[in-house]
Amino acid sequence: MPLEPVNYMMIALGGLVIASSYLGMFIEQAVDGIFALFVSPVTLVGAYLWITYAILYRPTSKKKRPVNQAET
Repeated sequence: MPLEPVNYMMIALGGLVIASSYLGMFIEQAVDGIFALFVSPVTLVGAYLWITYAILYRPTSKKKRPVNQAET
């Protein structure tokens, strides 16, 4: 499977931040408000970068490598 469950959780978290940022702009109802000019752009860029990282993230495998007898 190309993406693990942790990747989907990270993507969902980024989508939740994006949705809440747009919701905050909608609630503020001001084009020149503090949230629309300063808070929301930072959170949106961060969330989009987070989703990109979530897609590229590969969790490390927890499988133990067998010990080679020649190395011991």
